[in-house]
Order: sequence, then structure tokens, then C-alpha cells
Amino acid sequence: LKHGRVCMLAVTGLLAQEFVTLPMFENGATPVDDFFVVPAFGLWQVFFAIGALEFGMNGFKISAADMFADGRDAGDFNFDPLGFGKNPTALARRKLVEVKNGRLAMIAISGMTHHYFLTGKGPIEFITQIPNFKSCAAAAVSTQLCR
Repeated sequence: LKHGRVCMLAVTGLLAQEFVTLPMFENGATPVDDFFVVPAFGLWQVFFAIGALEFGMNGFKISAADMFADGRDAGDFNFDPLGFGKNPTALARRKLVEVKNGRLAMIAISGMTHHYFLTGKGPIEFITQIPNFKSCAAAAVSTQLCR
């Protein structure tokens, strides 16, 4: 469940990176290049912040045997500010949807990363450079296949 959540964020970040650039950084050719633009001290800060967050969210327990000793489900951190967990049927459906979307995101981030390695282009950049993309998109709109 956690890997799926991380991959959903990773896919969003990989797509957003094609449109947004922070003012103090310049995008490299690929996300792998962008990783090496960040100073080492910044990467260590992220690493330790994630570790502290992980340690705290698991009740300061390190092993899997200790983390779930109190009967907590994996991925359940008792954080429901909007009250989505009140209806058990809807909650079960949302849990299933989250697992399925996480699995899809794991495949998507793997595919997009390998695509970057092979072509050096992001998914949005690649799609817009397909021959006849604009004419195909215009035809789809004019025939109301997409709006």
C-alpha cells in the first residue's frame, strides 16, 4: 500500500516536472539528471525527514512484528479528517480503489522512467511530437470522441 502511494506521488511529480521549474534550479535532460542537480546535503535532509516521519507514524516501532501488534491495518494511520471512513461499504471500496490505483502507478512510473532512459524525453513531450498528433487530436474533438 505504501509503495503504491509513493508511486502515485512519483507519477504526479514526473508529469508536473515537465511544466514547472523551480526558479533556483534548471531542469536537466531527464529526471535522473535532475536528481543530481540537488545538493547532497538536501538529499540527506529529505532522507532523514522521511525516516523520522516513517518512524513517528509507526508509533516509534521499527519491526513489522511490533508495528502491527496493536491490530492496526497496514496503511491505516487513523487520519480521516473528512470522515470518509464512517460508511464501511464505501471505505472498503475506497481501499480497493487505492490498491488498484497504486498498482497502476507502480507500472506507470516504471514505464515512464524507462522511457526517459531510452528516449530522453518525457511522456508529454513525446506525445506532442508524434507525427499527426495535432491533426488526430483535432479530429477527435471535431467528431466529439473527446471534448
